[in-house]
Amino acid sequence: MGQEPRVLPPSPNWYCARCSDAVPGGLFGFAARTSVFLVRVGPGADAIPGTPPFRVIGELVGHTERVSGFTFSHHPGQYNLCATSSDDGTVKIWDVETKTVVTEHALHQHTISALHWSPRVKDLIVSGDEKGVVFCYWLNRNDSQHLFIEPRTILCLTCSPHHEDLIAIGYKDGIVVIIDISKKGEVIHRLRGHDDEIHSIAWCPLPGEDCLSINQEENSEPEIPNGKVTAQTPVAKGCYLATGSKDQTIRIWSCSRGRGVMMLKLPSLKRRGGGIDPTVKERLWLTLHWPKDQPTQLVSSCFGGELLLWDLTQSWRRKYTLFSASSEGQNHSRIVFNLCPLQTEDDKQLLLSTSMDRDVKCWDMATLECCWTLPSLGGFAYSLAFSPVDTGCLAIGVGDGMIRIWNTLSIKNNYDVKNFWQGVKSKVTALCWHPTKEGCLAFGTDDGKVGLYDTYSSKPPQISSTYHKKTVYTLAWGPPVPPTALGGEGDRPSLTLYSCGGEGIVLQHNPWKLSGEAFDINKLIRDTNSITYKLPVHTEISWKADGKIMALGNEDGSIEIFRVPNLKLICTIQQHHKLVNTISWHHEHGSQPELSYLMASGSNNAVIYVHNLQTVIESNSESPVTITEPYRTLSGHTAKITSLAWSPHHDGRLVSASYDGTAQVWDTLQEEPLCNFRGHRGRLFCVVWSPLDPDCIYSGADDFCVYKWLTSMQEHSRPPQGKKSIELEKKRLSQPKPKPKKKKKPTSRVPIKQELCDRNEDEGVKESSGPVENGVSDQETEEEAREPELPCAVTSAVSKEPISCTPVSVGFEKSKVTINNKVTLLKKELPKEKSEALMKKRKARSILPLSTSLDHRSKEEIHQDCLVLATAKHSKAEPNEDVSADLEERFHLGLFTDRATLYRMIEVEGKGHLENGHPELFHQLMLWKGDLKGVLRTAAERGELTDNLVAMAPVAGYHVWVWAVEAFAKQLCFQDQYVKAASHLLSIHKVYEAVELLKSNHFYREAIAVAKARLRPEDPILKDLYLSWGAVLEKDGHYALAAKCYLGATSAYDAAKVLSKKGDATSLRTAAELASIVGENELSASLALRCAQELLLARNWVGAQEALHLHESLKGQRLVFCLLELLSKHLEEKQLLEVKSSSSYNAWTAGSEGLFVERVTAVWKTAFSLDSPEQYQAAVRQLQSVKYPSATSNTPSKQLLLHLCHDLTLAVLSQQVASWDTAVEELLRAVMRSYDSGNFTIMQEVHSAFLPEGCDHLRDKLGDHQSPTTPAFKSLEAFFIYGRLYEFWWSLSGPCPESSIWVRAAHRRMTSVEQSQQLNNVSPEETEPKASQPEPSRPPELDVRLTEEGEQILRACKELFSEEHASLQNSQRTVAEVQETLADMIRQHQKRQLCKPTADGPAKNEPEQEAEQSLSGSQHQCKEEKSEPVSLPELTKRLTEANERIAKFPESIKTWPFPDVLECCLILLHIKSQHPGCVTHEMQQQAQELLQKYSNTKVYKRHCQTFCT
Repeated sequence: MGQEPRVLPPSPNWYCARCSDAVPGGLFGFAARTSVFLVRVGPGADAIPGTPPFRVIGELVGHTERVSGFTFSHHPGQYNLCATSSDDGTVKIWDVETKTVVTEHALHQHTISALHWSPRVKDLIVSGDEKGVVFCYWLNRNDSQHLFIEPRTILCLTCSPHHEDLIAIGYKDGIVVIIDISKKGEVIHRLRGHDDEIHSIAWCPLPGEDCLSINQEENSEPEIPNGKVTAQTPVAKGCYLATGSKDQTIRIWSCSRGRGVMMLKLPSLKRRGGGIDPTVKERLWLTLHWPKDQPTQLVSSCFGGELLLWDLTQSWRRKYTLFSASSEGQNHSRIVFNLCPLQTEDDKQLLLSTSMDRDVKCWDMATLECCWTLPSLGGFAYSLAFSPVDTGCLAIGVGDGMIRIWNTLSIKNNYDVKNFWQGVKSKVTALCWHPTKEGCLAFGTDDGKVGLYDTYSSKPPQISSTYHKKTVYTLAWGPPVPPTALGGEGDRPSLTLYSCGGEGIVLQHNPWKLSGEAFDINKLIRDTNSITYKLPVHTEISWKADGKIMALGNEDGSIEIFRVPNLKLICTIQQHHKLVNTISWHHEHGSQPELSYLMASGSNNAVIYVHNLQTVIESNSESPVTITEPYRTLSGHTAKITSLAWSPHHDGRLVSASYDGTAQVWDTLQEEPLCNFRGHRGRLFCVVWSPLDPDCIYSGADDFCVYKWLTSMQEHSRPPQGKKSIELEKKRLSQPKPKPKKKKKPTSRVPIKQELCDRNEDEGVKESSGPVENGVSDQETEEEAREPELPCAVTSAVSKEPISCTPVSVGFEKSKVTINNKVTLLKKELPKEKSEALMKKRKARSILPLSTSLDHRSKEEIHQDCLVLATAKHSKAEPNEDVSADLEERFHLGLFTDRATLYRMIEVEGKGHLENGHPELFHQLMLWKGDLKGVLRTAAERGELTDNLVAMAPVAGYHVWVWAVEAFAKQLCFQDQYVKAASHLLSIHKVYEAVELLKSNHFYREAIAVAKARLRPEDPILKDLYLSWGAVLEKDGHYALAAKCYLGATSAYDAAKVLSKKGDATSLRTAAELASIVGENELSASLALRCAQELLLARNWVGAQEALHLHESLKGQRLVFCLLELLSKHLEEKQLLEVKSSSSYNAWTAGSEGLFVERVTAVWKTAFSLDSPEQYQAAVRQLQSVKYPSATSNTPSKQLLLHLCHDLTLAVLSQQVASWDTAVEELLRAVMRSYDSGNFTIMQEVHSAFLPEGCDHLRDKLGDHQSPTTPAFKSLEAFFIYGRLYEFWWSLSGPCPESSIWVRAAHRRMTSVEQSQQLNNVSPEETEPKASQPEPSRPPELDVRLTEEGEQILRACKELFSEEHASLQNSQRTVAEVQETLADMIRQHQKRQLCKPTADGPAKNEPEQEAEQSLSGSQHQCKEEKSEPVSLPELTKRLTEANERIAKFPESIKTWPFPDVLECCLILLHIKSQHPGCVTHEMQQQAQELLQKYSNTKVYKRHCQTFCT
């Protein structure tokens, strides 16, 4: 597979004339989004034999926006150079071997649209832009020339392969020109004929015009006078030029004559099974390639993605051959953008094509068949899932609206990928295979759709009739719960599909009846657990492998564990305090069955927690438990965690994906980071372990890539911190920004997320300049992996400014403009505030301006008026037609004639007011006329109702008034004056409508005020308002105000929860007090404890005690914190604890005399009035209910000390009530905790503070009888002596012990012991009062006083030489070693299976041979050892024997740990070798015997040879 990870790359960019190119020798490059991907083709690709010979070998990263052009230098000796142009305005020259920029220029002012490296001039790169400017740039002399030929958009340009000064340029409007750059870009020919975009220009590979026998006369076209052609032009020799255009024709031009000589029209081919969406209209991009060695042939693209080979010898007949005519489905299914020839090292002539169907295909020019296909992704890789049935089938959910299914096991094709697009139509955000049914894949999309695909059939998917309101986050198959579970066995499916959506709801879909309604499981949860408070917003669902337990992750960071069938809540985990993104249960087939109870979870915080739920699940307690302590904590990522996956091949190995741009593999049991993958250039969304190869992981990100990488090949072991993560951030920022779209501004308000729908995802308009998310959206500013998004409407409501929004109803069509104009006019006039005096002088506008003006005309006109009026008034008969016509014309005489004429006058005046934009004057006239109802109706239709008009409405009657107020309220809503609209509705007693109006426009404060003032206190509307407002505030992070809302709605539990969301100490404290006031005691206690732990991290001891004081049930924790404070101060004084910040200690830590335990009990008595045995007993009971996980070498020191003090508090309390058995066990636990974490210094401090006189007094208290605690006491005593033994040895060896000797001999843990020793650089205090503390720099000769004490220690050492424990430890070591060897064998075997060239059939290896190979592999560290081959049966036998031996030991010995006996023997023998007088012969002999007898495992073999020979 080679070193580089295998990658499924982003799609090549669309609609670019030249954004892929290839050079002889087999290097191909294509532009995808902001970078260029390089592919090695041919023998040099090191592909696995039998698979297609190509491999993606790297990426050129540096542009910040879409790459629009890419071209190699085709000059021998500089095939490693290439050029790119980008929408960021630069042209960069690269060296592909180093993948770095050699130089760049930013000469263009406009978007670059064409680029070519001259095939004649070694260092000339020509580029053209959308405004018609061409730049010639000479690389070697760093010089450039600016040419402006035509003010049109350039789409493509190609330099002549025969003449160094000629360039052909194709424009958007169909013009083609040939220019001479040596003459400042003079136009040699202007070739007219095409009438649409020029997509491609190809020069004939042979100079001269003899290669084609074209009969000129037959095909002559009318001569078109071109540019000035003089006889001396270099083209006189002539050459052919081919152009492809959007007008569906290919034209071949003669340069000697400057005109077209042949035209080929594309045939419309019958569709042959191309998977094309019938709703998409046929597009065309016509690209050409003129083969070098075949001047009589021309390759072109066609409508649907087919490629044609044209025969140019018979110009009068359209003769072409179809590529891949024989085999179905090998062609592209969408238009082809680029064709580039490539000659491989073994001289094969290939052609590479890029297409809108997101495939790169390679064609053999000899056979015209497709050799191989490289699939690619046109969107974020949101989701990955391996099929549990069809091993090796990887489903990928992509943001381009397609699901990919990658058969990763295919022998003949590394990239065997199928696309599924039917019925998807939106980003695929979640996938989940059915656990047992073959080919059954569930998918969820970003618009809330849930569907089921049968990947073995070509049918469209079944879609669930119930949609989520927002993005589908997660899908999971699990056992049916009621009501689906209520049918009989045969009536219901064995598994149903659960989906969790962005609105926080989990739905159960019945896969047999997807058309039926899906069921919201919250109802069942509420009923079963009789919950009254608001259920949390769910963000993740995960079923344990056995299908009996379901985990739900929530937006507030809590995780709830439910038991089937009725979803009884058995436990809540309060660990993350931010939205939970991912939950993963450990697989069932680990070597220890209890591992399947491990559950890992990741949230918007960067820490991963692993919980062990074995006790909770098995205990079957009645009431739900709350867990606040993780089993393991994995810290290292620097941004939110998006995905987690357990390795199916190992125990407790986990991989995580994060927004910090990396994937991290962890050993969870040791809390140890193992390796970190940094290949992505973006935020990771998903990660999954290969089901076959233990070393192989797949990950997907927002860089449009899916990588397949090997854990063993990674150089980093943990995520980048500090500077490194800044580098990664830079790398991510070099990704494309979402461009502000210039075209249309959206008029209506759309939720933010919808606006981001990438244009090209549904393959929008051509201008979108790149595929889908391709080049358009980087961070898609898209739902921050899972943060709830607010529609713009909310934001506008918050700002409370009226937004002039165009009305949507038809009735208001006419008035749209006026309303908006008025608003803007007012705004414009405001700044120029005229002085008041001027305002007063302005005369009021006349209501009858037209009549008035007509009465001020010339004398003759007025006299004529009088005559007409007289005639009209005094003619006895009916006025004749002439008079009527005169009156019609002189409407102002209506004042003096009858009412009908007056009405006409009013009508004309009114029209005039409306035309001049004074509707209010029109309304007044109508009122005078007495037509109030009509006025209101017209005003309402035109959206011109005013307060004045509505105030007068009652004159026309009650019903008219009510109607007018409602119409006015509607109008105000269109003008965004919602509060005023609500007030008007209240005036007609429409309270509910007013409240609803305010609520729906997010004026919650006003809505509540109205509802509280006007409705009954118990009205459910009020509670609904509080809850809705609370939810909105919670989303916006206004937690305190949200809490007030929840209190208003009498859901105090939610109020306390929301207050605690911020997670800082003050919020937690307030939340705890609130919970306490409202009687939520359990919640109050857990919040108070969290608050204290937060303060503990800041070393604010006083605050922590005050927080714990809030709740009576935390008395035990107060004792623990008190002990911790005393111990921390004690360690600080001895400088054994690094203190970065100042600590605020309580007053009672002042004294430091006396024994430590006595000081502790004295403080408990004075500060916590703890003196009666009953109080001690109560505290013990309280603390025993809390269980902390064991420590590892990666446990943080603060956490270690807290857990340690918990054990020590129990020990001291037990001593006070004379419960010595418990005291011994708890002390041993504390010692073990420090030993497991590798913190030797702390272990010695525990010994010196709690066992100052050694263990003798405890032996006396336990009495001589064989109590059940005797083995625990023996272990405690052994660890005490073990610590003293090391100190004794170090004091003999001086400050620089030959650490390497004993570290290698000892446990793995000893490395950290050595570290802590060097860190503290203080010889740990001797615990005997008489002992003098040796100087750190004491030379290693023997000190007499030390010898006395030494004798005492060495005598005690006999306790360590326990034959029984040595035998048990040896058996355990054997088991571990055999398991390791077996695991190694399995891994080797799987690797061989994967890498085996299956053509020759599997090589028949006997298990014995495999065992030999793997063993020799696993033993190569010990070079001195002869690697003996061990057979599989032999290993199994060893394992069985060792397990049988272990089973025979009494439980008491197996329960309590004991120091490593052989390690102690080695230390003693080291002391003997350095200071022979120290160790008695008898003890030396005993140590050697134990070593010889039990050192048959690798760890001790060599040391045994050193000391026992």
